[in-house]
Amino acid sequence: MSDMVEQIQAEWARQLDETGYVKIEGFLSPDRVEGLRARAAELFESEGDSAGAEFRQEPGSRRLANCVDKGQAFVDCIADETVLGCVEHVLGPRFKLSSVNMRSANPHNGVSQPLHCDTGELPDAQGNTVCNTVWLLDDFTVDNGALRVVPGSHLWGKLPQEALEDPAARHPDEVLVTGRAGDLVVMNAHLWHGGTANETDRERRALHVFYCRADRAQQQYQKRLVREEVQAGLTDAQRKVLALDDPLNDELSTRETSRSGFLK
Repeated sequence: MSDMVEQIQAEWARQLDETGYVKIEGFLSPDRVEGLRARAAELFESEGDSAGAEFRQEPGSRRLANCVDKGQAFVDCIADETVLGCVEHVLGPRFKLSSVNMRSANPHNGVSQPLHCDTGELPDAQGNTVCNTVWLLDDFTVDNGALRVVPGSHLWGKLPQEALEDPAARHPDEVLVTGRAGDLVVMNAHLWHGGTANETDRERRALHVFYCRADRAQQQYQKRLVREEVQAGLTDAQRKVLALDDPLNDELSTRETSRSGFLK
């Protein structure tokens, strides 16, 4: 590892600790971006009105769920060493993939997500429980539904729906996370955040690869959802992050249901 990479990674860690998120520019090659876009388009076409129904659907957006089961392009995203290093910084050494979803904000949807924390929970005595990664498949601009975050809010010990009169309203301290297709955002998912309204005439797409601490139920129980023929082609690292051979995960994920931060 070069001194430059060590310095950059130290800066990523600082940002994750202090502001709650970091953007890594140019993380995905144009070919990988196009491959994810193409596979998503196929799935939106084939799944139609049922797209995203394995988890939650959202007014004003199209969603895909259970993406690990739906193409190698998605599988290739779950165990990237750089991503896992950032996730480990947030969650500690024992964590797993919780879900892989796609979200496409519809053109002129006029809908902003309320500020929320993923799964609607706060850190506990052991620390953070959730970490999300947002893979930009289109440019995020001030007009097309970019992510908004309230820097430092992951440290406040409060949920936005408990602290704010209107979590959907603009927060005085919020910032828009804009970027180019191929950028990656890693976020302590206790950070107050939400997608903004897409006011343009084009969709705004992103992949959400979401991780949780090992003692939490998966948002989507991977062992049940990912077909055996897909599981058979996974690497050891991919199996491990999916918790396919983890009895504790089997117990947790069959007994509990992990929530969305705001979708019912």
